Amino acid sequence: MLRRRIIPCLDVAGDIVVKGTRFQDLQVMGDPAELAARYEEQGADEVVLLDITASAEGRAPRPEVVERVARRLGIPLTVGGGLGSLAVIGQVLGAGADKVSLNTPALQQPELITAAAQRFGSQAVVVAVDVRRVDDDWAVFARGGSEPTAWRLAPWLKKVESLGAGEILLTSIDRDGTGGGYDLEALRSAAATVGLPITASGGGAFAEQIAAALAVPGVTGALIAGILHSGRTTVADLKCELHAMGVSVRAAG
Repeated sequence: MLRRRIIPCLDVAGDIVVKGTRFQDLQVMGDPAELAARYEEQGADEVVLLDITASAEGRAPRPEVVERVARRLGIPLTVGGGLGSLAVIGQVLGAGADKVSLNTPALQQPELITAAAQRFGSQAVVVAVDVRRVDDDWAVFARGGSEPTAWRLAPWLKKVESLGAGEILLTSIDRDGTGGGYDLEALRSAAATVGLPITASGGGAFAEQIAAALAVPGVTGALIAGILHSGRTTVADLKCELHAMGVSVRAAG
């Protein structure tokens, strides 16, 4: 049985980890390298590092931050934010990232997905999709959830799969930071649309909510952030709870 991944997410503004609600009201959480190392020790399967101000500021993630985090990790590291060219993607991978996460750049220039997949392999290309519920569908947003696009969830997922993406990171803006659980309907819709592995993001606060997301066929991982940063729980404790619920997860560290 495929073991599900528990993936701490480090949203960084420059070189400091922050956390907000619905992408707003950011609070400082700590140093990304220190937090990444702590979560690996607790049993994290991967770490995602998202520079949430890079696109708005017209820059790439700071390579020195990526290098500092990568040096502390023995598990895969995914980096996103402001990756607007093949050269920048190469720099981030060269700084120690195992995968890149493309969001706004993919929406602005979808051909970048194909170019990155051909150069670095589909396994290194994650497309991050931020959505809000609009009537009976989900609208895709760019620039950290602040800019609506003409895309809806299913057509955009089909597009990125056809362009060579290797994985989807699906975030519900409505649920982000609320602790109300993942958008299971959006996850089911995504999983029914594409055959790519999907990581659930936005709203996970309790083991029961994580288990519900991981029970959706096609969802192979769950992103968590605030519940770890706040010290409310640990990766190891979550994995113990999930294992007791019958969820197949790797043993905690």
